[in-house]
Amino acid sequence: MDDKQTQSLVAKLIGTGAALAAAFVVQQVLAQAWKAKTGHKPPKADDQGDAGLSEVVAAAALTGALVAMARVLATRGTARFTARVDSKPNLNPTD
Repeated sequence: MDDKQTQSLVAKLIGTGAALAAAFVVQQVLAQAWKAKTGHKPPKADDQGDAGLSEVVAAAALTGALVAMARVLATRGTARFTARVDSKPNLNPTD
């Protein structure tokens, strides 16, 4: 495997990790904000709770939109970072 493929693989792994971490953080923040506003956790698909349809739809839409946005921003940020790192000259004299 050449150096460019290794860098590309590393960039993909870092991007995936950043996207997953961003999605997790958004879900945690959203759950805390929802609990502060409503007094209970947001409804989930497998809950047999008393949540009405409008509350389930609002929670799903808000969660989906914020998680998707966080994943896109994390992936783009990682791509920019790795492109910047890849564009720097290799200063290792042994190569």
